[in-house]
Amino acid sequence: MADCFGRYLRVTTFGESHGPAVGAVVEGLPAGLEVSLDEIRRLMDRRRPGASDLVSSRNEPDRVEVLSGVESGRTIGSPVALLIRNLDARPEEYRRTRKLFRPGHADFTWFEKFGRMPPSGGGRLSGRETAARVAAGALAMSFMASLGMKVRGYTLSVGPVSCRKVVPEFAEQHPLRCADPDVASEMTDVVRKASSSGDSVGGRIEVVAEGVPAGLGEPVFGKLDALLAGAMVSVGGVKGVEIGEGFRLCRLKGSEANDQMSREGFLSNRCGGTLGGISTGRPIVVRLAVKPTPSISNRQRTTGPDGEDADLEIHGRHDPCLCPRVVAVAEAMAALVIADAAIAQRTRNMDGYYYFFGPRARNGPPGV
Repeated sequence: MADCFGRYLRVTTFGESHGPAVGAVVEGLPAGLEVSLDEIRRLMDRRRPGASDLVSSRNEPDRVEVLSGVESGRTIGSPVALLIRNLDARPEEYRRTRKLFRPGHADFTWFEKFGRMPPSGGGRLSGRETAARVAAGALAMSFMASLGMKVRGYTLSVGPVSCRKVVPEFAEQHPLRCADPDVASEMTDVVRKASSSGDSVGGRIEVVAEGVPAGLGEPVFGKLDALLAGAMVSVGGVKGVEIGEGFRLCRLKGSEANDQMSREGFLSNRCGGTLGGISTGRPIVVRLAVKPTPSISNRQRTTGPDGEDADLEIHGRHDPCLCPRVVAVAEAMAALVIADAAIAQRTRNMDGYYYFFGPRARNGPPGV
């Protein structure tokens, strides 16, 4: 399995959905970076199950234990090990479905790859794995903050209900992370209706990174937008990604799609903060399409390793909509990618090859 992520800022996650714990080891952070347990707890609470009736009722406190790499609230340069114990695991709930492929899940593909059914609740493929990503992302966000950057996300749509405006402050207070107070109740009703009928709904979320300087990204195979897209699709349930205006650009003319410039800078940001895979200095905008939760209690047709047809009803603790919790995970993945790109650029500067965050930021290396 591929459990490692990043080039200069390297993250390895471990643990299964219904095992004793999940966690992450983060390498590459500079020494002296402030690590706030309160901030980590705040970010973990945004992804935590059991926070409302609109998410899974699995009741995990998700408190992060820092096992190494931090002393007196600051990194010391060695790997930071983060542990999150599973205190409400119930593997016995999956015994009745272990012999059948759950529609929409990766049971069939796991079986084809490994020759056996996946562990309880999907094991490493469960959304539980993303708790480790959020913990690691909290460290990346701390590094970004030290450079004047920040990441925020929110839900743009659920089912047929879409936001007409974006109020990030409201999204932080709403259990679905809905960004528009005018449609929040309608969005909530859609989720509750789906849940009460044994079904689920999908939606779209948006992540915006602000304060990102121009010049980050490594063409041609390490383009910043390519790394962001890959990171987002690695999150379970995400089936589509667009940068900036994304798919809408295919309906525009070049004169409408291009971000024109003046001496003050770009006059628009339809490209979403990247050109040629390099950051432009404008906000980086990423949108994700999130599919409906595959675990539903409605009867579905399926089969199993024996090839026999069967009917399946899935019962247990599942999210009627993945969007509110994916928001926190997507923010973490964006932070990990951008922090990694910043460290890569800084490394180049130390080698004397590139200016730090672009040629206009400061004087070049000696002799240039």
